[in-house]
Amino acid sequence: MAVTDQRGTKAFRMTVVGCSGSFPGPESPASCYLVQAEAEGRTWSIVVDLGNGALGALQRYVDLLAVDAVLLSHLHTDHCLDMSSYQVFRKWHPSGRAPALPVWGPAGTGTRLHRAYDMPTLPGQEDEFLVREYDGPFEVGPFRIRPVPVDHPVPAYGLRIEVDDHVLAYTGDTGPTPVLLDLAADADLLLSEASFRATDDNPPGIHLTGAEAGETAVKAGAKRLVLTHVPPWHDPQVMLAEAVAVYDGPTELAACGTVYPIG
Repeated sequence: MAVTDQRGTKAFRMTVVGCSGSFPGPESPASCYLVQAEAEGRTWSIVVDLGNGALGALQRYVDLLAVDAVLLSHLHTDHCLDMSSYQVFRKWHPSGRAPALPVWGPAGTGTRLHRAYDMPTLPGQEDEFLVREYDGPFEVGPFRIRPVPVDHPVPAYGLRIEVDDHVLAYTGDTGPTPVLLDLAADADLLLSEASFRATDDNPPGIHLTGAEAGETAVKAGAKRLVLTHVPPWHDPQVMLAEAVAVYDGPTELAACGTVYPIG
């Protein structure tokens, strides 16, 4: 899907495919974001997380055979489970088996994907996915990507994605941690989880409140804040109200199908 910004030029952009926290909701699949940019005469597409229910919705926005890479923030089901369905698509598509797709994730990603599909570790999914574990910055086409370990019960990463001098910062799932300030420093758009309410007695080291997302945006100097990963059992307007009470920049709730220009 070619998208133009207000200047009429093709742009670095993010499309929200799924934004429901912890499990799919009635309005959205679980976490999934399509990040695209123009370079070398074509559109480059990376998928950030592919949670439950997201693969179906993703087909509205991109040809699944045109995806250049998948980046998994962590290995909870609401961020990676539809990789099993994607493996079926790439292996059995009538046009023939697609080339192995680069997939980046935390340590153990390959084993996790094998187990999710209930197949032996060897040969596993090597013909469909070329799995690489995060180990410093890397590039995919025009995208410069820096994974940052965050605070969650399993190994988890935020992702700083840059094209030229424009920055998309994605917290993934995390509790409050100082590393978020580096992750989101001067970001054109901070895509931040906001799963907890500030008025509740929340366990540490799992998720952010809307207020904490707003505080991160303020301290990091982010230019725009989009809140995501609100579980269906919460009213997302509560998280939004918490965030805007502390951050006075543009702030909104992620919504499926919304396309955000970056920069």
